[in-house]
Amino acid sequence: MADIRNTEDQTPGSTPKDKRAHRWAMVIDLDRCTGCHGCETACYAENNIPVTGPEQSHKGHAHQWIRVERYWEGSYPSVKARFMPILCQQCGEAPCEPVCPVYATYHNPEGLNAMVYNRCVGTRYCGNNCPYSVRVFNWEEPSWAEPLNQQLNPDVTVREKGVMEKCTFCVQRIRRAEERADAEGRPLQTDEFTTACAQACPPKAITWGDLNDDASAVAKLWKDPRRFRLLEELGTEPSVVYLRSIDNDED
Repeated sequence: MADIRNTEDQTPGSTPKDKRAHRWAMVIDLDRCTGCHGCETACYAENNIPVTGPEQSHKGHAHQWIRVERYWEGSYPSVKARFMPILCQQCGEAPCEPVCPVYATYHNPEGLNAMVYNRCVGTRYCGNNCPYSVRVFNWEEPSWAEPLNQQLNPDVTVREKGVMEKCTFCVQRIRRAEERADAEGRPLQTDEFTTACAQACPPKAITWGDLNDDASAVAKLWKDPRRFRLLEELGTEPSVVYLRSIDNDED
């Protein structure tokens, strides 16, 4: 079987501005995040993610592409809550890709860690090899109660039982914007659209866009001195950067 993986350098910060037309990336400002979970709600609606109840969650079968983790700092009475949205990091050197025996997960030409759902056979090797625990398995056939079953997004495939899935950086929005730009005979303006989570974030903690576009907001924030990437020591080269919280409290 031919190897369909893209073998060129996929490092988000690589130079020169590589052969790809776009390099999609995200910056999350932890100083702005309030832990409202609006990003989670928007992701459920945009990407046809079935809602799992307490019973499934207690089994470890919770179904979400982005989760907001909460951390406590300090000791009583000076305790602070910190929030961190976690989603697929769209790694340049994704550990989930080489372990898939059927190439259901692969790198596309724009640097996204993509999925072919009808190729997945549910080995869950990719989930076991993901250091961020952001891949989820469909343990049940997806279903939605009324009226949620009337609001499914026709641009997003509904995944069946036995299939792995994860955040796609709202690839359907990328394709829709590219098709619209092609139809209008103009270049794609990368700040003219965004992911559902970024669009729904009230304090604008999530910024998404094209690193190849120096004028884009994400390219500017990518250079912020507060930046860090999750588990960067593993060499996965995430396409998601976090900005550290600023503590303005006086001693």
